[in-house]
Amino acid sequence: MPAPLTLDALRRYAITRSLFRPTSLKRAITRFGFVQMDPIRAPARAQDLTLRHRVLNYRAGDLEASYPRLGLEEDFLINYGILPRAIQRSMHPRVARREWNAARWRQAEAVLEFVRDRGVVHPREVDAEFAHGRTRNWFGGNSRASTELLDGMHYRGLLRVARRDNGIRTYAVQDAHRQPAPDDADGVLDQLVDLVVAKYAPLPSASLGRLVSMIASSATPQWREQRTAALRRARERLPQADVDGTRWFWPAGDNPASRRNQKNDVLDDELRLLAPFDPIVWDRDRFERFWGWAYRFEAYTPAPKRVRGYYALPMLWRGQVIGWANVASKATGLEVDTGFVSGRAPRDPAFRSALQAEHERMARFLGGR
Repeated sequence: MPAPLTLDALRRYAITRSLFRPTSLKRAITRFGFVQMDPIRAPARAQDLTLRHRVLNYRAGDLEASYPRLGLEEDFLINYGILPRAIQRSMHPRVARREWNAARWRQAEAVLEFVRDRGVVHPREVDAEFAHGRTRNWFGGNSRASTELLDGMHYRGLLRVARRDNGIRTYAVQDAHRQPAPDDADGVLDQLVDLVVAKYAPLPSASLGRLVSMIASSATPQWREQRTAALRRARERLPQADVDGTRWFWPAGDNPASRRNQKNDVLDDELRLLAPFDPIVWDRDRFERFWGWAYRFEAYTPAPKRVRGYYALPMLWRGQVIGWANVASKATGLEVDTGFVSGRAPRDPAFRSALQAEHERMARFLGGR
């Protein structure tokens, strides 16, 4: 009879399945199915900090530079990020919860034809054309209004992000709003649920419920009334077990207790500073269950109220998240300010070497090509 599944086994499983052997950029994104994006750069954007641990020789900015040729799209899933084009198209035509009136749709159609004529446009071109254009001033000279309209057009599938210029989205026509609705909405929802479960597994029951709700509200608001049924199907379909009074779920075909998922590689001496939205970190409830302390993202917390710093990166070492680090690029080099759950750094001599090695890897990652 197999031994009962333990929280330690689930923790090892979570690390092993997420920190897969580094591969190509496209393969890593395909394996994840979705990579969350965030504009804050401290010392790099979250998507770059996430991919550096999964992509061979990855450098900050590689995703932005490679995006146009990889068959990827930016869009909302559980939040905003990047994902393979086929998955992105499956969420459309999307019917936003906020309905546009006829006047707003006329604005959007005018901008759509402008983008169609130009091919790819920067938001400032749209603002210049329609705030000071030859026909009429649609937006009253308010550049923010044009940006808001472009965001809405992108969300509704009229436009896609063609590329980024210094972090700013540039747009091309997509016309996903005109594609036929899928015949099997339940099948699409199940596919999206399975995708996020595969990325964030293993999941406590409450987290699974939150993720399904986020898909229904952000990715497919047109099917939000089907959220309860989608969650019920997931709970019936996915492998699961009760551990320490909590029901946990993971992808079909996986066995958290298998030798492959319980190997000691996760206990190696390599220290990793993880992004605030890294799959290992993302579920704050699971994080606290696994490591016994609460991690919070404090970039938007007033400075006097911050506990661990503006952009604290959780520190994973030997299978445990033992602390955090705030990393900043200074004129004199890379500055790494560390903190520890126990109140002090480990005394093991291997820790200092591991921290120095991660410091050097981070410097190379930030150094560009």
